[in-house]
Amino acid sequence: MVDVLIAGAGPAGRAVAAACADTGLTAAVVDPAPRRGWAHTYGSWLDELPASVPRSALAAVSSSMRAWGTTCHELARPYAVLDNTALWKHLWRPDVHDITGRVVGAEHGPTGSTVHLKDGRRLAAAAVVDASGPARVLSGGRPQRTPAQQSAVGVVLDAEAAEPLCPRRSGVFMDWRPAPDTRGGWPTFLYCVHLGGGQVLLEETSLARRPALPLTLLRRRLRGRLAAAGITAPEDAVEERVRFPVDDPVPPPGRVVAFGASGGLVHPASGFSVAAALRQAPWVAGALSAGLGSGPGADPAKASKAARSILWPPRAVTTHGLRRRALRALLSFPPALVPEFFEVFFEMPERDQAAFLAADHDPVRTAAVMTALFRRAPWSVRRGLVAGGFGPGSGEAQHGFGGR
Repeated sequence: MVDVLIAGAGPAGRAVAAACADTGLTAAVVDPAPRRGWAHTYGSWLDELPASVPRSALAAVSSSMRAWGTTCHELARPYAVLDNTALWKHLWRPDVHDITGRVVGAEHGPTGSTVHLKDGRRLAAAAVVDASGPARVLSGGRPQRTPAQQSAVGVVLDAEAAEPLCPRRSGVFMDWRPAPDTRGGWPTFLYCVHLGGGQVLLEETSLARRPALPLTLLRRRLRGRLAAAGITAPEDAVEERVRFPVDDPVPPPGRVVAFGASGGLVHPASGFSVAAALRQAPWVAGALSAGLGSGPGADPAKASKAARSILWPPRAVTTHGLRRRALRALLSFPPALVPEFFEVFFEMPERDQAAFLAADHDPVRTAAVMTALFRRAPWSVRRGLVAGGFGPGSGEAQHGFGGR
């Protein structure tokens, strides 16, 4: 029996496993391939990453980013791309037990939990963390509805070849100018980041759509952008494909601690979650350690409740609700208004942009930014927000969006 069993070996699972080991708890990670590397590219504003992440775990840092709504904006805020191999090594702990298997369920008792694997094995733990990502295998499974999903198709190219779209020492956070031959439909944007080693990722991204935009459409739009810029991708160029939900609700309280994408840490407005998981992991581990304690005072239910209260205090629940409402309003926009919305957003002071995109939760500040955006927006964008249920008289007006 271990103190904490973590389902999932992605960045969130590894982060909480490492933090538990650092507090003296015995921990195990269960995953179909626990030592497999992470395939996706993870980026974050540099100031969102915790100080515990070493510089060696960053593949590249751009001193600024560009953003296009309908015009170009320079964002003087450093942006980092994580080195997945280095981050994995940073989070690896020799005393964390890696178990190859697929978690399918769990049952709980007064002194601990039993986790069931697909092959019939049963593993005992005092506390259980669900870090299985969008599958939420121990947190109720997928919600019974069609999710809003972010989807993207990217290609890795030499930085010199990609320079017409991705400037040196900088990147492109969002470029909402339409790809050539888009022929209407829901708008997508170009995202460009340096990966280190003289390579760049160019990615055509759908911020969110219900159902998700098909990858074939995104691939066609990306090829159109590259061709218009005079860029030819080699036949053997590495392609990255992304699809994940961005509007999952906060899981209900229970004996399982839902963490990372399983636990609602995906930011509804950006899709970011790794920085939040890295920041929160030590706090979750501390709460579990305090609740489990040692000897007759150990209380697994109390430990799980304490960990959830760290992740989802009332202010965090309120902020998450505000951001999800903003996403729902954006999904209801006429396609032509989406770039105009982001033009207004990127015209705002960078401190306001940072507050809305932050991994932290500040409902008062978030609502104030949303109110300011509404007041700055042209009437066409305001009408779109109101029609999407985000404006005066909506359920969020009491939080300050009555005036974004």
